[in-house]
Amino acid sequence: MTVRAQQQLTFEAGKSGPVSALLVRPDAPRACFVFAHGAGAGMTHSFMEAFANGLCERSIASLRYQFPYMEKGSKRPDPPAIAHATVRAAVTKASQIFPGFALIAGGKSFGGRMTSQAQAATPLPDVRGLAFVGFPLHPAGKPSTDRADHLTKIELPMLFLQGSRDTLADVPLIESVVQRLGPRARLHMVDGADHSFHVLVRSGRNDREVMNEILDAFVGWAGVI
Repeated sequence: MTVRAQQQLTFEAGKSGPVSALLVRPDAPRACFVFAHGAGAGMTHSFMEAFANGLCERSIASLRYQFPYMEKGSKRPDPPAIAHATVRAAVTKASQIFPGFALIAGGKSFGGRMTSQAQAATPLPDVRGLAFVGFPLHPAGKPSTDRADHLTKIELPMLFLQGSRDTLADVPLIESVVQRLGPRARLHMVDGADHSFHVLVRSGRNDREVMNEILDAFVGWAGVI
């Protein structure tokens, strides 16, 4: 498959000013993932890049982007209102690039949660599903499902890609959340993976194999929504 070069873009994130974005797409994309980064690392992190490239190899484009705090080099995440406005602006940008396309929105950890909150507040235009790459259900060591309460307001299909060793999503709790959401939610649990989707050497697997597993799960889900 021919893959177009990664394209650098910018867009206005509401009152926060311009932020950077990276567009990766195959010659004939069948969907686009609007892909937000996690709290501690921006859109150029190796995981984000590998996920975007893997989607491209599977005929799905991606638009990953910076939240304003990351664009400014700060370590403190933006307040929800600013993050939500950025998510909405990124989705609008993707709609302009791919008019009439099926958009999927979501992200890694914090980025996925900010996307779901934005969707719960006011539906994102042209978005047909939400995908969470390690949904941060609770702080480490403080199991709770409070962060998932807003998900009940979302009517779109949702995909949860989770690791069984994720300290930010206790397995029985994330399973209960997905069960409560009913048929619109799907959980793909990666045995032995942590929040960053790393696996222990003794598992007999490596991070590349795990990446392929979650990419295939994403594409399989995206093909039926």
